[in-house]
Amino acid sequence: MDNISRVGIFLEVVKHKSFTKAAKALGMTSPGVSKQIQSLEDRLGVRLLNRTTRQVTLTEEGAIYSERARNAIEGLQEAEQQIQDLKLHPRGLLKINVPMSFGTKYLTQAIAAFAVKYPEVQMEADFDDRQVDIIGEGYDVVVRIAALSDSSLIARKLADCPILLCASADYVAKHGYPKSPDDLAAHPAIIYSKHGASAEWKYQDSHGKIGTAALTKNFSADTADMLLQACLHGVGIAVFPIFTAATYVQTGQLVRLLPDYETYPKRNIYAVFPQNKHLSTKVRLFVDWLTQTCKALPW
Repeated sequence: MDNISRVGIFLEVVKHKSFTKAAKALGMTSPGVSKQIQSLEDRLGVRLLNRTTRQVTLTEEGAIYSERARNAIEGLQEAEQQIQDLKLHPRGLLKINVPMSFGTKYLTQAIAAFAVKYPEVQMEADFDDRQVDIIGEGYDVVVRIAALSDSSLIARKLADCPILLCASADYVAKHGYPKSPDDLAAHPAIIYSKHGASAEWKYQDSHGKIGTAALTKNFSADTADMLLQACLHGVGIAVFPIFTAATYVQTGQLVRLLPDYETYPKRNIYAVFPQNKHLSTKVRLFVDWLTQTCKALPW
């Protein structure tokens, strides 16, 4: 039996001033209670209780220990109650980070609705495309679009996120449609300039073979919106996440190139959070909220 349990038994004996009554209240035998009190006294090296055939009384050391132990147990009980309250009424700071383009287009309303539903949660939402240090910067939840491999983090998949090779319909009409990855080098390419993105397209064909096609960089930018407008205006070919291209592919303004080839490695949208044994209620609720939100994504 652990020491905290022995302390609880000791306080029960003090409360009833009797081993027998304490045993009955605890569902134990009187000798069992006596044994645990003796173990506690042996560990402390002092006698806590004076025992007679008529009554049980506190020694001087026992009185000191009883007062401190009672305060400690009450503090633990209060902490447990606060934790239970948090499960029902989450509160405190929730710091999140989401990609600028995807977050602005698809998550702002959901985040605002979450804040309304849980008004005691203080939201701190950052929108940007940089690679954040989740633990070092104190984020509770980060939305990432990636092929994840960091085992120190927990990730819940929210949705698929295919990466599409595209060009505008006007561009294809003027410059032709590439028939294989080898043809891409002959076309001007629009390149995302953040995160050290290189002028190449890594792909996997229908047989599972992985290859890399060189791209001829003609235009670069660090925002998806600028890349999209450049592509729509016929500047060249571009690689877009589906949330950027989907609407324009559906309307025919953008044409998906080489649909028999998939961008490699495949990306997904994840909610990522630090690895903790017990996930806080506010984080769990927010991740569940994101999961439900992403079920309605148009692709």
